[in-house]
Amino acid sequence: METVSILVDVQNVYYTTRQAYGRNFDYNAFWRHATNNRRVINAVAYAIDKADEKQRHFQNILRAIGFEVKLKPFIQRSDGSAKGDWDVGITLDAMEYAEQSDTIILVSGDGDFDLLANRMRTKHNTSVEVYGVDRLTAASLIDSANKFIPIESDLLLR
Repeated sequence: METVSILVDVQNVYYTTRQAYGRNFDYNAFWRHATNNRRVINAVAYAIDKADEKQRHFQNILRAIGFEVKLKPFIQRSDGSAKGDWDVGITLDAMEYAEQSDTIILVSGDGDFDLLANRMRTKHNTSVEVYGVDRLTAASLIDSANKFIPIESDLLLR
């Protein structure tokens, strides 16, 4: 049975699905689609922790589905800007998981991950699948993946 590791850039998928469709990503539908006839080795959702009750509830839902939830604190700078992304953490985990998995599934449209996808394919001979909102996913990331699965209505909450 094919083995997979799943890495979800929660902030990216939240904002891109809201921008493109005005709807939220359906993590249950995604899980069913991505894991069908596959054995999950790792499944991680990378999120920013703003420490509110609604967010804790969402994180518990992710855990119930089967994700490990990794959190980084939300940092509000004095100039009003904010910081909180997981690009380096996702990259480090992906390189480790590529050694254990036939396929890495990355849920993000962030073009910064194109180098990562290329490296996993060439160094570890790992297949890379990218799920992202078609018009908001970097062309370089789509091109670097073995397979691109557009997030459309079947992967969105009603």
